[in-house]
Formats: sequence, C-alpha cells, structure tokens
Amino acid sequence: MEKQEGREPAAVRLDDPWYDALADGWGDLDGTGLPAGPAADAGPADDTAVPDGPPAPGHGPSAADIYGEVQRSAAFQEVRGRYRRFVVPASVAFFVWYFAYVVAATAAPGFMARPVVGAVNVAMVAGLGQFLSTFLLTWAYARHARLHRDRAALELRWETQEMTRGAER
Repeated sequence: MEKQEGREPAAVRLDDPWYDALADGWGDLDGTGLPAGPAADAGPADDTAVPDGPPAPGHGPSAADIYGEVQRSAAFQEVRGRYRRFVVPASVAFFVWYFAYVVAATAAPGFMARPVVGAVNVAMVAGLGQFLSTFLLTWAYARHARLHRDRAALELRWETQEMTRGAER
C-alpha cells in the first residue's frame, strides 16, 4: 500500500476507538458463550463472577450493562433520532420517485416515449434522473451524517470505550 502524501505514521492514534475495532475479536464468542479474542486469552477464568448474573463484588458492570446504559442515554437517543429524521423521509421520497418511474413506464408508454430533444425521450431523462437522484441522496446522507451525527456518535463511542476500560480494571 502506498503512503499518503503529507501524512506521517505517528498521526494515527492507537487509542482511537474506530481503529481496528473489529480485528480484536470484540463481540465474537468462543463457542462456550464467552467472548473470544485477546481479553479471553489473557488467563484463566475468574471464579468469582457469576455467569448470567450480577457482577461479583469488586468487579465493574459487564459490557452488556454498559452498552445497555449507553443505548438508553439521551445522547444516543438524539443520535438515533437525527438518523431517523433524515433516513425515513429520504427513503420514502426515493421509493416514491422510483415506483413513479416504474408505474409511468408501464402504465403510460406513450408519455414516456414522448421526445424531449432529438432521440432523447421522457423515459431516458427520467432514467438518468434515477441515477442522478441516487448520487445526490448518497451525497446528502454523507453530508448529514458528517454535520449532524458523526461527532456525537464518536463522543458516545469514546465514552463507551472509557466505561468498558474501567469495567476491565
């Protein structure tokens, strides 16, 4: 892989929560119902913990408790609300536009065959509009995510990582 111009190797923070998040085996089970990966290979199981029960005295909350708490938090609900407020109307609008094109192509072939410029007809313009609207919707989604959700989601991820690190100690 080529090195990117102007970026030094030290610019990547290794404690970044987005860095190689899935490569460490997070979320994988080893067949016994316990997490697999580096944390599971650290040594023998702790006999003081009660499976499927509350944490033993002196131990922090489990990852499931932490993620449940984060999911119930107002900050998480706000991020999910922002996501839904964009995605639901955009998806409905796109599907209406798509089905209108399909219905017009089958129910009104005369209209769709009407010439616009030279050999270009309404169906061709609408078909190209489908491609254009797909690219515009993708751009709008990425912009909305960057401006309205990414920072809050990253802050939630940092908080969650800190909480899980505290639970591991």
